[in-house]
Amino acid sequence: MTDKAVILAGGLGTRMQRPQPEVRLDAPTEQVADEGWKGLVYCDGRPFLDYSLQELVEAGFRRVCLVVPPGDSPLRAYYEALRKHTSELEIDFAVQEEPRGTADAVAAAQEFVGEDSFAVLNGDNLYTAPALRLLREAPAGACYACAYEREPLIAKSNIEPARIARYAVMQVNSEGRLLRIVEKPENPEQYLVEGTVLVSMNLFRFTPDIFAACHRIEPHPVRKELELTSAVQDLLDREVVPFWVIRCREGVLDLTERGDILTVRRALAGRRITFARRIGWGEG
Repeated sequence: MTDKAVILAGGLGTRMQRPQPEVRLDAPTEQVADEGWKGLVYCDGRPFLDYSLQELVEAGFRRVCLVVPPGDSPLRAYYEALRKHTSELEIDFAVQEEPRGTADAVAAAQEFVGEDSFAVLNGDNLYTAPALRLLREAPAGACYACAYEREPLIAKSNIEPARIARYAVMQVNSEGRLLRIVEKPENPEQYLVEGTVLVSMNLFRFTPDIFAACHRIEPHPVRKELELTSAVQDLLDREVVPFWVIRCREGVLDLTERGDILTVRRALAGRRITFARRIGWGEG
């Protein structure tokens, strides 16, 4: 069991920055999208990332680290202020000095993690409390990947089936151990597990062993980034620690590009935030 989570919140947001003429946004949202700050897209009066923190609190997490870029940013300023208004959640920050990939972002949180196990989640995905709770309450001494069954994921998310078909899938052995995360498989059906494809939505729980793996790997030959899936495969190949799959029948809200904003807003309409009161920009 753990109460620590690391949120990768410092990405460049390049896909969010790309214009989509068919998507019409209000002026404040347009500005946030132009700057790539996906976590600050307002949904029913609160930034998108607030909803992730709410789900973490409901799942039992109490300490969260936001991985952010260096220097001042509107996202860091907002959460520096917000953390003064909650007693349910400790919010810390880790700085990723350069945008060198997701494995490098995780490595930036090593001081926050210490010797504890911890969850890792994307800042532009909203995972549900039941999925997060399964991850948090899993037995100690192992790593875990949350594996989303494809059909419930399609039914409960804002992501089109064609898009999900391009996501990475998990190759799992008969005991439920992770063997490999397969990126963009040509035929996902060859990785069926008990009649369903298990989709990776980049939701993990790691032991501190992941940090050595993050430092061992080489950049991806095409994307030139240090990718978390490569670090996961390094752990699997070396058999450093048991790595189990946790099957999940939940959905995930995705906020990758401008076209996702309206569907996410509809899904979050009326959702309450209780872990911290609403604050205005610049409020301390």
